Amino acid sequence: MLSPLDTSLYYLTNFRTALAWVTGRYADLLEAGEQAFIDEFLALPTNAQALLVRLLMRKGPHFRASKLSYVEIGDIGSAAAPLLERNWLIDDAELSLNELFALLRKDELLACLPETLGMRSRNKTEWLEQLRTHYPQVRPLEQWSPGLDQLYSLTITPLCDRLRLLFFGNLAQDWSEFVLAELGIYRYENVEISAASRGFRSRRDIDDYLHLRDCRERHEAGLDASQVLAALGEFSSDNPYLAARHAKLLFQLGRQLEREGKLAAAASLYAASAHGEARQRQVRALEKLGDYQTAHTLACTALESPRNAAESQALERILPRLCRQLGLVRPLRSPALATPAFELELSQPPELSVEWAVLKHLHEDQAPVFYVENTLICSLFGLLCWDAIFAPLPGAFFHPFQAGPADLHAADFRNRRQALLDACLSRLDDGSYAQRMRATYETKFGILSPFVHWEVLTPELLETALLCLPAAHLRAWFERLLDDIRANRAGMPDLIQFWPGERRYRMIEVKGPGDRLQDNQKRWLAFCAEHSMPVEVCYVRWSEVL
Repeated sequence: MLSPLDTSLYYLTNFRTALAWVTGRYADLLEAGEQAFIDEFLALPTNAQALLVRLLMRKGPHFRASKLSYVEIGDIGSAAAPLLERNWLIDDAELSLNELFALLRKDELLACLPETLGMRSRNKTEWLEQLRTHYPQVRPLEQWSPGLDQLYSLTITPLCDRLRLLFFGNLAQDWSEFVLAELGIYRYENVEISAASRGFRSRRDIDDYLHLRDCRERHEAGLDASQVLAALGEFSSDNPYLAARHAKLLFQLGRQLEREGKLAAAASLYAASAHGEARQRQVRALEKLGDYQTAHTLACTALESPRNAAESQALERILPRLCRQLGLVRPLRSPALATPAFELELSQPPELSVEWAVLKHLHEDQAPVFYVENTLICSLFGLLCWDAIFAPLPGAFFHPFQAGPADLHAADFRNRRQALLDACLSRLDDGSYAQRMRATYETKFGILSPFVHWEVLTPELLETALLCLPAAHLRAWFERLLDDIRANRAGMPDLIQFWPGERRYRMIEVKGPGDRLQDNQKRWLAFCAEHSMPVEVCYVRWSEVL
């Protein structure tokens, strides 16, 4: 047993905590080999356990013994012996030339590769490119460079990655999360997590996640879309999280095929994908193929029940072209409300962005300007609705290192929390919202949130915003956020200017020379205009320097 005062083995304590968590929640999903690893690991001497965890936390899988030195572990050879006996480590791994170059210094490469002697002035990357064809074979380090060093190579990483996946519910997070939390670099909300709350419901969910990840990595490595699809096979899942990942992969493969001009194949993949942009891309692919009738029918059907505002915007832009091709009457569109605009001619500052240049120009003591972009409205929403966002609903939180609920972008995020969200938003009606936001700011400051940007939301900005922003405008913004959290957290105006003495404000979208409004910005500007919110577009041109 570790002494509670033995802080030098904190990482081992954390790993054991994770294993206990996995065993307590996923015992029914563990394979025999995974359970055997946990049992054998916990029976190892402390120094062997510590070494394995140290290696799992480092970039591997190959480690030179001379580079391993840990006071709390002691002799590395002694600690490695039980791991070698179990084949969790091996000491005779065969290395490719790439792996050799990653392990050895330049002088060591000079000693074992005679061809490098004539390339002393070049760097290692140039050496590697020059020698790649001369050394296609793999061989142990002892054969590359006899007597140079002892090499240890991890073989247990895939199994430990599966345990990490069970704990975190993803492979983007790693064991360093414990350390970052203990150091106070990251702080997480303390959500009550029941033993029944877990990210995976079956062994198939785990295998499906790993399969999708493997296919995504093949795609990102540049493998041809047809090869990735062959590896993917006939995939399906009733797990919403995995279904969403599958839909995104199909969409990405469709985009690759579309860029390659393989429009029919791309359209087919878009049709199979539930990704938010898939239907509009399918319509565009059909349009490029000249199948205007099918494209028109799909666009009209989609507009009857759009997945989101972005889809509506894209399809409304395409539909007139399709009608023209088919000889149909162009659909009538309500004219967009114009957004007021103004121009500024400024001297281009050497180090400031165009947004900061405008801020500096407009800022006054009695009318301060803040660069907030997407942070202010999201932060105010996060403060008001904190309890609803971090509600311990089944499947929302299943480990203590979550910055937000796992279902944040799920279609039913709002429905699952409707009563909780209604209770939070009702404070905008009874006037208690400011008090609630201040209280949340004070008690939760620094805790990670998917909405609150603590580095931007200073006490000054918070108080000024609460003074100048009407509750009706806050409710409208918050409702729009909840309509589509993923899409609507972006596109908000860059700057906000307050007149505290008059309790009013204006938002300003800044565009530098040659810059144009993006689609998500146009949607936000249209929304603000529809709700009579003061927003303007500032077009900047740089004055000529004589």
